[in-house]
Amino acid sequence: MEHLSKQRKLTIMIAIMFAMFFAAINQTITSTAMPRIIAQLGGMNLYTWTITIYMLTSTIATILVGKLSDIYGRKPFILAGILFFIVGAFTSGLSDNVYQFITFRGIQGVGAGIIMATAFTSVGDLFPPRERGKWTGIMTAVFGFSSVIGPTLGGWIIDNMAWHWVFWIFLPLGVIAFIMILTLFPKTERKAHQPIDYLGSIFLTTTLVPLLLAFTWAGSKYEWASVQVVGLFGITVLSLIIFLLIERKAKNPVLPLYIFRNGTVALSNVIGFIMNFGMMGALIYLSFFVQGVLGISPTHAGYVTMPMSIGMVITSAIGGQLISRTGKYKRFAVIGLPIMLVGMLIMTFMNNVPMAVLAMIIFGLGLGLGMPVFSLTVQNAVPHTELGAATATMQLFRNLGGTIGIAVMGTVLSSALKHNLTDLSKSGEGADMSKLDPATAEKFAQFANPQMLTDQPALKATREGLTADLQVQFDKMIDLLRDALSNSLSTVFLTGAAILFIAVVLVWFIREIPLRTTNKAPQEVSGGTEINVEGQVAVSQSK
Repeated sequence: MEHLSKQRKLTIMIAIMFAMFFAAINQTITSTAMPRIIAQLGGMNLYTWTITIYMLTSTIATILVGKLSDIYGRKPFILAGILFFIVGAFTSGLSDNVYQFITFRGIQGVGAGIIMATAFTSVGDLFPPRERGKWTGIMTAVFGFSSVIGPTLGGWIIDNMAWHWVFWIFLPLGVIAFIMILTLFPKTERKAHQPIDYLGSIFLTTTLVPLLLAFTWAGSKYEWASVQVVGLFGITVLSLIIFLLIERKAKNPVLPLYIFRNGTVALSNVIGFIMNFGMMGALIYLSFFVQGVLGISPTHAGYVTMPMSIGMVITSAIGGQLISRTGKYKRFAVIGLPIMLVGMLIMTFMNNVPMAVLAMIIFGLGLGLGMPVFSLTVQNAVPHTELGAATATMQLFRNLGGTIGIAVMGTVLSSALKHNLTDLSKSGEGADMSKLDPATAEKFAQFANPQMLTDQPALKATREGLTADLQVQFDKMIDLLRDALSNSLSTVFLTGAAILFIAVVLVWFIREIPLRTTNKAPQEVSGGTEINVEGQVAVSQSK
């Protein structure tokens, strides 16, 4: 599609950004509303599952679609992704219990994975690496813009309307995005003689699913050394070995192993994994801090997290333009990641709204500078024929990092909470349940779980139903629980900062390859091999 006119490319990009905004806004709008939704559905113990299932299904969809889109083109998959997302959003709003909700969120995740993978790959189809910087920055800014309005809007809906509308309000936007892609996006012909790696796809799935389930259940539902968790890890290892053997012999592998011999691709994927491990694992619990510790309603919680998104929009747009103008990109990651680290370190010590806002601003500025760089480094380091697979691989490592990070940070939070609550009970400062009548004791007991602190209406209703002297005890208990939750979340943020520091170190070892000015295939040599952009020999698909 590189040969298309500038006007045609612009109309296609508008359609792509519309589709991506539809997926992004439906993702960010749930951030402030999710704790209240899960509390109302009665499944706070399954809270991490609502996030994990979304990332699990999106991860699998992303990697499977990557290679397929190289064969069939991007259009049918981005259309399928929008349809999956619409169905998942609509049915999520119909959920009667947390198990239905988790299932339908999984369907949404499939759509999100397809949309995000094909959207960023399509940018690579339309523009050579030298021009991609500004468009990647704009795409990141679109996601950032959705992060600006999404949390606030989600908070307002959950405070003033039925929670179902969080998932339904933007469904018309999905229909519009579908029509735009259908009419504006060009169709590409299927590449001849390209077999589909069904067996590799199956064993890739059987590798990823038990791996993510193991990290999700370990430390929460089961002990790390339990038969269930160890068994899942065992299945993962066995499936991975079989998958690697299949991919080495596959004529058209779903995940070409030879791209990992490219040092830039391998290191970029490792950094992406580590960044998302620390970042997503910590940031997913920001809503708990803002709503549970600070006691801010979902509506106003969006205003606290908004500065992060605004900072990301500004720096990603400016950084993208500068990358396209100068052809240099490594410097933005070298500057951006330490700024992110500073923002997360401030989260560790925040105890009021001003500090939270400051942390959000700093983190967002660094995120906007650093995150878009690695999409560009991976796409610039591989032949255009492998663009879909390489982009999907990048998304795979990011999603794996985020999913595993959420699970591990959940274990960190649970462990810290257990320790802090044990100290609280030993101190004797909590409410003495033995002196309360059974009905009142039951009301108090439901808030013994600090995660219930995010349900402000329930807190208010319970307090108003107590006598004046019991209200004093209730307020004391809630304050102590908030302290326990705050200390536990500080441990989570500090762990995230420690993980992110590893990425800060590794980014210095990224080799900056000059950005190509064309998408034409790299120079082919005799013997069925080709020279990739780093001057390394890679086995071609025809071999």
